[in-house]
Amino acid sequence: KWYEVYPVLKNRRNQTAGSLSGGEQQMLAVARALMSRPRMVLLDEPSLGLAPFLVQDLFQRFGELNTESGTTLLVVEQNAQLALGIAHRGYVLEAGQIAIQGTADELMHDDAIRRAYLGV
Repeated sequence: KWYEVYPVLKNRRNQTAGSLSGGEQQMLAVARALMSRPRMVLLDEPSLGLAPFLVQDLFQRFGELNTESGTTLLVVEQNAQLALGIAHRGYVLEAGQIAIQGTADELMHDDAIRRAYLGV
């Protein structure tokens, strides 16, 4: 299944993880984390090092995974718009403390939050 998500990994399946590019290593890490069908996964900057077209696809698959399997995803991501696009809830941390929280829809449509955190 994960070879369908990341076809490049299928082509590189005989290589060691250390010989993969940074983006390929990120793909491998995500696939390995999700292969065992965990109930919850913490994803720290899953878009880091990936080409933009892969990032969009990756986050779409995260949303599908949550919907289809019920796997809870705790995503730490600087691209707030992307993360809130698949999220049920969002949290803004400042100095390690929760500064703002709400549903993804509330956060996406709050003008002050959009200007301060979403670059809109």
